[in-house]
Amino acid sequence: MTAPIDTGFPAHRPATPLLDRVAGPADLRSMPDGSLTKLADELRAETVSAVSVTGGHLGSSLGVVELTVAIHAVFNTPHDKLIWDVGHQCYPHKILTGRRDRIRTLRQKDGLSGFTKRKESVYDPFGAAHSSTSISAGLGFAVARDMGESTGDAIAVIGDGAISAGMAYEALNNAGDQGRRLFVILNDNEMSISPPVGAMSQYLSGLYANTPLFGLKEIADGFAKTLPQPFREGAKRARSLVTGLGGGTLFEELGFSYVGPIDGHDLSQLLPVLRAARARATGPVLIHCVTVKGKGYQPAETSSDKYHGVSKFDVVSGAQKKSKGNAPSYTSVFGKALVAEAERDPKIVAVTAAMPAGTGVNLMMERFPARSFDVGIAEQHGVTFAAGMAAGGLKPFCAIYSTFLQRGYDQLVHDVALQGLPVRFAIDRAGLVGADGATHAGAFDVAYLANLPGMVVMAAGDEAELMHMVATAAAYDEGPIAFRYPRGEGVGVDMPERGEVLEIGKGRVLVEGTRVALLSYGAHLSECLIAAEALEARGVSTTVADARFAKPIDTDLLGRLADEHAALITVEQGARGGFGAHALHWLSETGRLDDGLRIRTMTLPDHFIDQASPEDMYKEAGLTADDIAATALNALGVAAPRFGTGSAIA
Repeated sequence: MTAPIDTGFPAHRPATPLLDRVAGPADLRSMPDGSLTKLADELRAETVSAVSVTGGHLGSSLGVVELTVAIHAVFNTPHDKLIWDVGHQCYPHKILTGRRDRIRTLRQKDGLSGFTKRKESVYDPFGAAHSSTSISAGLGFAVARDMGESTGDAIAVIGDGAISAGMAYEALNNAGDQGRRLFVILNDNEMSISPPVGAMSQYLSGLYANTPLFGLKEIADGFAKTLPQPFREGAKRARSLVTGLGGGTLFEELGFSYVGPIDGHDLSQLLPVLRAARARATGPVLIHCVTVKGKGYQPAETSSDKYHGVSKFDVVSGAQKKSKGNAPSYTSVFGKALVAEAERDPKIVAVTAAMPAGTGVNLMMERFPARSFDVGIAEQHGVTFAAGMAAGGLKPFCAIYSTFLQRGYDQLVHDVALQGLPVRFAIDRAGLVGADGATHAGAFDVAYLANLPGMVVMAAGDEAELMHMVATAAAYDEGPIAFRYPRGEGVGVDMPERGEVLEIGKGRVLVEGTRVALLSYGAHLSECLIAAEALEARGVSTTVADARFAKPIDTDLLGRLADEHAALITVEQGARGGFGAHALHWLSETGRLDDGLRIRTMTLPDHFIDQASPEDMYKEAGLTADDIAATALNALGVAAPRFGTGSAIA
C-alpha cells in the first residue's frame, strides 16, 4: 500500500471562504492584494481536488494559478480577451469564471471541456487545444479592436514549449511589425509535455539562469523608473547580463517591449508588472514569467512529467488509479516493435514532435538515443526533417498523433509524397480518443492520406496487426507508408514473437459467411466480430474481413465480397471520404454498383463529437456493434430488432 506523503492538501479540507465569494473575475478586482494571495492558495487546492475526481492536465494548471488570479484581477475580462495557448492550463481560469460548480464534470460526457471553448463561456474568447495559436489569435483581436469592434485588450498566454513552434515565430514577427498594443505572457516552466528541446529552450533558460529578481525593460516610458534607486540599478545590471551591452532580446528585435524574467508565483511581482503594462503600453509587450509546473502539490512537482496528464488520483498519496485491463497499449506495442526492428536495421531512426512518451518513441530513445530525434512542437519541421533523412538513405519512422499530423500536411504532400520518399508515418490516437474530445480526435488522417498518389495507408485491426505493420513499414522502401492505431489498450489477442511483413494491398478474412459481408478497416474489427455473432444468431450468415489497407485497396477481396454477398458494409473509425469512399469509387468504376449490390459505408458522422468515454463517443457516432448489425439488417430489408444496450448479442 502506498504510504501517504505530505502534500499540503488534507483529505478533508475546510471551506474556502474567499473562493466562495468569487462568482466571476470582477470579484477579484475588489479584493486587496493580500487577499488575492490567499485566494490563489485556495484556488490551487480546489484545482487539485477537482482533477483528483476527473483526471486531466493537472501540472500545467497548477503552474499558472497565481498568473490566472493576477490576469483576471488586473484586466477587464471578458471585455479584454484572455487567450490561453493549448488550454492545458485553463482549469483555474474555469473555476474563477463562473464554472466552479461544474468543474467536477471536467472532460466528462456533457461536462466542461478540458480546453477553452467558445461556446462554453464568454470568458473563453478563442478555443484552444493545439499549441502555438494564441499570439496569432490575440493579434486578430487587437486588429478588430483597432477597427472599432467592441473588444478590449488581448492577452495571449503561451508556454515555453509552444513558443518554440514556427507559428508562434510567425505571429511574433507580424505583431512586432504591426506595432499594435498586445500583451503576450510567456509562461516559462521549462517543462512542456516533455522537456523542451532546441535553441529557444536554451535561450529562455539563459535569460533567467544568471539573473537576479528582475530584469525589467521600461514599459512605455515608465515602469523601471518607479523602482527605488538600488533596484533600478540592479535591473540595469541584470539586463546587461542577459542581453549584452546595448543589445536586445530576441523579442525586442522582433518589435516587442520585453519585461522579465519575473517570478510567476509571486503576486507581489505579477500584479504591479501587469498593472504597469496595462497602464502604459502603446505597442506589443512580452512579459516573461518563470513558473514551476505542478507548483504547490508535491506529487506533481516531483513527478517526471509534473503530472501533465493524470488519471483519477488520491489527493493525499498522489497515487493514480490504474487501468484494469490486461492487454498492452497500442502505443507500447508500437514502441517495442520499433525497437525490435531498429535492433535488426541500423538505418532505422525515429522522429517525434515533443511527444516521446505519448508515441512510444521514448523506448527507442532509451535503446538508441543517437537514432532518436525529438524536434519539439514542430510537426511541419519534423515531417520535412524525416523526408530529408529518407532522401539521405535512412529509414525514418515519424511518430505523430493523427490530430497533430494535420499541422504538417503541406510538408507531407510536397516534401514527402510528391518526391516519393520512404518516410514511415506511425499515427497514434487514430479515431475517437475520449476525454480530450474533438480537438484531439484522429478523424481525418485516412481521408487526407489516402488521396495522395503513391502513399500506402494501413490501419491495425488489433495489437498483433500493429506489430505486422511496423515490420511492413520497416521493409518498405518504394515510397511513403503510414499505419494508424487507436489510443488505449489492445483487444487481448495473442502476440507474435516478431512482426511479419504483410503483402502490400492485401487484406484478410476472419469469418466466412454467405449473405452479409462486414469489411472492417482498422480497430473497429472487434466490434464487427461482435456484430457478426448477433447476425448469425438471427440466421444471417456473415463474413468478417479486415481490409488492412485503404491504399492500395485490396480489389480482389473487395470484388469477391461484393460478388458473393447480398450486402456489403464497410466500417471505419474515420470521417467520410476515407476507406469507404475509396471502396465506393472502385465498385462504381467496375460497374458493381449497377448490379443491385446493397452497400453501406459506416464512418464517423459529419459533425464534431464532444468529450466522453470512447464507448459513449462511438455510440453517438452510430458505430457500436449494435449499429453495425442493424445497418446490415436494414441493408437486407430486414427490420432491425432493438438490440440490448452495449452488446449486439444481448
